Amino acid sequence: MNEQFYSWGLILLGLIALTIGGEILVRGASTIAALAKIPPLVIGLTVVAFGTSAPELGVSLQAATSGAADVAVGNVVGSNIFNVLFILGVSGLITPLVVSSRLIRLDVPLMIGASLLVWMFASDGRIGRWDGVVLFVCLLGYIAFCIGMAKREASSVKAEFAGEYGGGEQTRANYALPVVMVAIGLVLLGLGAKWLVGGAVAIATWFGVSELVIGLTIVAAGTSLPEVVTSVVASVRGEREIAVGNVVGSNLFNLACVLGVSAMVAPEGVPVSDTAIRFDMPVMVVVAAACLPVFFTGSRISRGEGAVFLLGFVAYTTYVIMAS
Repeated sequence: MNEQFYSWGLILLGLIALTIGGEILVRGASTIAALAKIPPLVIGLTVVAFGTSAPELGVSLQAATSGAADVAVGNVVGSNIFNVLFILGVSGLITPLVVSSRLIRLDVPLMIGASLLVWMFASDGRIGRWDGVVLFVCLLGYIAFCIGMAKREASSVKAEFAGEYGGGEQTRANYALPVVMVAIGLVLLGLGAKWLVGGAVAIATWFGVSELVIGLTIVAAGTSLPEVVTSVVASVRGEREIAVGNVVGSNLFNLACVLGVSAMVAPEGVPVSDTAIRFDMPVMVVVAAACLPVFFTGSRISRGEGAVFLLGFVAYTTYVIMAS
């Protein structure tokens, strides 16, 4: 019994460290980006979205290199399903979400394509090192494209962003604090990931539940907390495009960077279980594809569509737990 309490304590401590570390990292990185006059579009689709996915990266790297491959895969697949069904569902219930034409034309199709690519790579039971390289190169190409698009932004938009985040002179003193914040955030993410994976594996062993199920549920939901906070707060404040963009950007980062880097650093790539290949990854693809018709209906997510997403999440989670 004491071991159970210790393991749950590790999970809780890990989640706290991941949440705080992710927040500090995002704030520091956003400040550096603003000081460097990186355009708003790039910050929204990369720094904020990718920064909130930093916990997933820390957990999956820790899991992949410590022999808990199912946690690494389950974390990414579960997080992507959670992000769309739960986060967009809850955010849509709070207030109808506006979806930009850019997301409909480019980013959502890329998310669907990345989901299909990962499923294809995993079909032989392993996401190998070269598969990881391809995924990571795709991410670099996406970021380069975003930067190219962002350079054509209107100067008025950039001026508005500078007024909100500050556009002072670039000095070493200005950069010092955000650099320290990034470093602290990375340390907390590393510690939080280690504690969370260790506790999750112990709990899975104790209850006789597979590591994949733990990764798809507890770990996935836990590491998605930054996305939950970001999107829900954005919805409440009326910044509805941020709520959607954060989810789409985070899902792209999870697939291309989290799984890609994990596959590159793991000794023999990342093994993928038959269950994940036959059920969870197809669900991830279907959930990603479901965004397109929903987003096309008036370029927004209505409260009714948000409710459907949320019910879908409840049904999926119930099935995963019952099937285990």
